[in-house]
Amino acid sequence: MSQLKIAVVGCGFWSAFQIAAWKEFSDHVRLVAVCDKDTDRAEATAVQFEVPAFYSDAEEMLRQEKPDVVDIITDVNTHARLVDLAARYGVSSVCQKPIAPDLVTARRMVETCREKGVRFYIHENFRWQAPVRRLKQVMDSGDIGEVFKARVWFCSAFPVYNNQPFLAELEQFILTDIGSHVLDVVRFLFGEARSLHCLARQVNPAIKGEDVANVFMEMDNGVHCYTEMSYASILEKEVFPQTLVLAEGTRGSVHLDADFVLKTTTRGGTMSETVRPKLYPWVDPAYAVVHSSLVDCIGNILDDLLGRGRAETTGEDNLKTAQLYFSCYDSARERKIVEIGEE
Repeated sequence: MSQLKIAVVGCGFWSAFQIAAWKEFSDHVRLVAVCDKDTDRAEATAVQFEVPAFYSDAEEMLRQEKPDVVDIITDVNTHARLVDLAARYGVSSVCQKPIAPDLVTARRMVETCREKGVRFYIHENFRWQAPVRRLKQVMDSGDIGEVFKARVWFCSAFPVYNNQPFLAELEQFILTDIGSHVLDVVRFLFGEARSLHCLARQVNPAIKGEDVANVFMEMDNGVHCYTEMSYASILEKEVFPQTLVLAEGTRGSVHLDADFVLKTTTRGGTMSETVRPKLYPWVDPAYAVVHSSLVDCIGNILDDLLGRGRAETTGEDNLKTAQLYFSCYDSARERKIVEIGEE
């Protein structure tokens, strides 16, 4: 089987880890080029990962290299332009989240790729974290019965702005940055939402956007889900924050706690296990649960590209996650319950 040719646009903080994740599949993919508007940064990335070519212009790269897939690891305001550009050249896209700055643009991106006959994926990796996948297995086993109530939270004072200073300048911050992840995890675990009510606020005076958001959702299957997000929470143990989950069912509960501890409780007692992420040589231990999930996310997308399976995080599917976080802004601004699916 010939290798798929992969090109990368954007050589910032996350690109190093996503490129390393792609290289885990070197039997099936070949990185042919990287691109960044900062030529020096593009060249440094190419040298670091032994990529044969680097560019400062994405269209020139597409024209010269003719990749099969482009991985877009840039800020949200560039996503639509780059996805449209790739589609015009008949190139499939893997795009960083959030998909777009608004839902209308997101829908147009999906439609453009459909019309051009190219595939479109969102690099949504939080649902691929090993502890989250294991929790889903426990729920699906039926051991805790029918889930009726859940809490999902991602709260800390982790200095995310140190690695990604542009986040401090976003007027829409935590709901698009972390909400895009956490609300996608909610969908993965509990299905689609029927309605939501969101409260959001800014605590840190040094940033422009909201850094705290709380969302209460009623899911289509009747589950009540409370979701908390905060980058302003000074907690007892300051490590890279995990997505933590408590799901309560008719016969028991399953709790994903800090340090990857998963506890399943029934009337017969509590069983505890630790579900650690795989530590690849390039993984930063502080980000291990996130970095290792990049490999699983890319692997799932690659299976779809190679016809070996179906991708979970297509652009079309991610529209449902995008509708949730944009509806959260509507709810918080208007201080009302939003019915999902209403136009």
